[in-house]
Amino acid sequence: MENATKLEEVKQAMRKARDRRMYERCLAISLHLQGHSVKEIAHTLNRSTQTVTTYIKAYDQSGLPGLQMNHSPGAPVRLSDEQLEQLKQTIAYCVPHEVGFIARHTCTLELIAAFIEREFGQSYSLRGVSKMMHRQGLSYTKPTYTLAAADEEKQRQFSETTFPESKKDAW
Repeated sequence: MENATKLEEVKQAMRKARDRRMYERCLAISLHLQGHSVKEIAHTLNRSTQTVTTYIKAYDQSGLPGLQMNHSPGAPVRLSDEQLEQLKQTIAYCVPHEVGFIARHTCTLELIAAFIEREFGQSYSLRGVSKMMHRQGLSYTKPTYTLAAADEEKQRQFSETTFPESKKDAW
């Protein structure tokens, strides 16, 4: 395909692009086809020359489909299947104080991350722990606190009278 035809095809793809990143990739190719250097394109797009080179190689090898973004699988799993199963069983059947933590009943992402680091020597972010729990078929809720010996009548009175009045006073 000649350069002018390729350029027209890329410009048309830019007009149809719904994703900012795909638009940027097409723009890089458009500038390349117009004769701009990799360094100039990188400066214009505020990207590294390596990134621009990657776009160009992908386009040269596969055309416009080569510019499509593939789903990133993320970092490889750092725990073995046995470790993941042990973690799942611990979370499902133990409370934190049974595995050496101060918290008596509430298992949080922070505690799970600390458990993983202590038991398996691997450090995970809270988001990483959350994703791992999801992959293991586990879910979590943020702890809420209730007063075991609360007076229901006083709570009702507060909700219906005291709290609405205090909101009015605030304004």
